[in-house]
Amino acid sequence: MINRIVKMTFREDFLETFRFLFSENKNKIRAFEGCLHLELWQDVSDKRVFTTFSKWNSEESLNIYRNSELFKTVWKETKTGFSSPPQAISFKTVEN
Repeated sequence: MINRIVKMTFREDFLETFRFLFSENKNKIRAFEGCLHLELWQDVSDKRVFTTFSKWNSEESLNIYRNSELFKTVWKETKTGFSSPPQAISFKTVEN
């Protein structure tokens, strides 16, 4: 299983747009084959900072999503609002 955390900082004038984009696309992303979980957190000390947490069946399923038209569309719209580059980390969950 692949876990992915992405921290994004947006311009103040883009916050409502991002909330709308996420609400419009979250169920499409959650329904994408291989996506096991997706949630969004907003930083309590800086309302411009959001973090997504997602779980994927495998690195392959995450890469298929990242090469999909859905991701390209969401990314194209989202990246226009960044005030700094997003920070991402992916890690595998080891099952015993």
